[in-house]
Amino acid sequence: MSQASTSATITVVLVHGAFADSSSWAAVIERLQTNGVQVVAAANPLRGISHDSAYVASVIDQIPGPVLAVGHSYGGATITNAAARSRNVVGLVYVAAFAPDEGEKLIEVTGSSKDSVLGAALVPRQYPTGTGTGTEFLIDPAKARDAFAADLTDAQASVIGVIQRPVADLAFGEPSGVPAWKTLPSWAVVATGDRAAGTDVVRAHAERAGAQITEVDGSHVIMISQPDIVTQVIESAIAKVS
Repeated sequence: MSQASTSATITVVLVHGAFADSSSWAAVIERLQTNGVQVVAAANPLRGISHDSAYVASVIDQIPGPVLAVGHSYGGATITNAAARSRNVVGLVYVAAFAPDEGEKLIEVTGSSKDSVLGAALVPRQYPTGTGTGTEFLIDPAKARDAFAADLTDAQASVIGVIQRPVADLAFGEPSGVPAWKTLPSWAVVATGDRAAGTDVVRAHAERAGAQITEVDGSHVIMISQPDIVTQVIESAIAKVS
């Protein structure tokens, strides 16, 4: 099937991770659109795994036709749960992403990583909720390059440190639900220098999910530093699910 005909039937939904927004997919979006692929970049609320996956599922449910769900980092956990709620998701792509099993909490998963240094880089902050006060986390801007974006320039990492979006503790503290990867085909891009999610955790999750794995020499934000490879994996997935 040609790329032009696939783009008419498959919509790629890109879901960003913690400390990020949809602009983190900009280079990948540009390449997919150039190749005629229909793309939606969902704004992940970053307020909790159940809340965020319900929101992303609602975005997916309003898209006519089949969807390939693509998640980066915490966005992988989001699509793992969201796709289980949606009938039109036909495949999953994990980009330096978590793919948790039912009952797993990301705080425990990341705590088991020997490659991740993210925990030591986080700074807690308080925010108002409807019933009181909650806790959210930011990356210390001075540690953003080392923990999050080691293969970007100092200037790029500095910008990421400033524009980052905080993530609520519920995102990593709530147990994950039934995983969509148990019933859907999946692909994974594993960054060998991932010091945020942790290469060891990302690889283990991808293997458990039975994903077709592409390993890349890069940091956690591989969709920014090497968008060509990420785009190629997405387009390969499109061809398979079509």
